[in-house]
Amino acid sequence: MARDQRAGRRKAVRDLKRKLILDAARKVFEADGLDGASLRAIAAAAGYTPAALYFHFASKEAIYAEVLKESLANLGQAVTYATSRAKTPSDRLRAAATAFFDYYADNPRDLDLGFYLFRGGMKPRGLGKERDEMLNAALGAALLPIAEAAQALGARREEARLLMVDAFAHAAGLLLLAHTGRIRMFDASAPMLMKRFVENKIAALTQERRR
Repeated sequence: MARDQRAGRRKAVRDLKRKLILDAARKVFEADGLDGASLRAIAAAAGYTPAALYFHFASKEAIYAEVLKESLANLGQAVTYATSRAKTPSDRLRAAATAFFDYYADNPRDLDLGFYLFRGGMKPRGLGKERDEMLNAALGAALLPIAEAAQALGARREEARLLMVDAFAHAAGLLLLAHTGRIRMFDASAPMLMKRFVENKIAALTQERRR
């Protein structure tokens, strides 16, 4: 019993330190970007020495991946919660696409994080093959309810997958326009344009199913 309690306390301490490091790292990444950030700066922000960080993370890329993983988990939970309340395939498609858009509209810094927009714009670099695959899988899982709802509406599997990609690309483009303020030059509303896109897709699938 005593050994279990000690092990539990050690785990709680490790988890707390890990959270402090990740919280500090996110602020450093927001200020300096992935390229500009350093383990020394992250350690200082967290109140640790650089050597102490290596007990938890092997590199700043590993830290960035963990921060992004947490963001994608929150995104997935938001989409899952929204679709769990929908009754029909149309409602599920609408809920999934809207929840995806709304999450990043409400959390623009998470959009920056996912697209490497912190200081310096989008860059094609990755975080390592295994980390990239893990993060891509998390993003795919968050988007999957869109494809599943489209299939339930009668779309073929490949058609549903392409619709999911289309919804992702449409949402990302509108979010970038809204985030940078460029949407104002068109005198348009990003949420309304996203809604129109989704409703058009639902109407097209519904009409095709009735043929």
